[in-house]
Amino acid sequence: MPIRAVVYASEAVAEIVADGGQTEGRLCSIIDDAARFNRDAGVTGVLLFDGERFLQYLEGPEDGLSVAYSRVMGATSHSGLVELQRGRVGRRRLPFWPMRWLPVESQELARMASADWTSFFQRGDATAPNATGMDLLQVAVQQQVAVIG
Repeated sequence: MPIRAVVYASEAVAEIVADGGQTEGRLCSIIDDAARFNRDAGVTGVLLFDGERFLQYLEGPEDGLSVAYSRVMGATSHSGLVELQRGRVGRRRLPFWPMRWLPVESQELARMASADWTSFFQRGDATAPNATGMDLLQVAVQQQVAVIG
């Protein structure tokens, strides 16, 4: 079964910004709900949050991804959604999380949002000036996994 992916950026609503991603806050509740849904839909992904903006990467079978992304588009937790890329990927890049949110610095999220997401290509060098969005996402995830353990 082919794996598809979508990545988007959006602005958090004031309630999420004020909450700042606290463990008992609305963002954690949203992530828990998404993880339950995604697990059943066969979707995996990550939501990066800089305190004001989101960048989310989702992947999975077309039917599950389509429903999960529809839920995202209808969510009241963000606005100004800009789809950066959607398409087929050769393999899952984040097979371990039905959904997880990770804190990132504003400049890191901005660089990722403006990077090249074409075909979800990965060059393998996130330090290069022309690093792809997938290069930057992989490094952000790896850094957070190392911190979280």
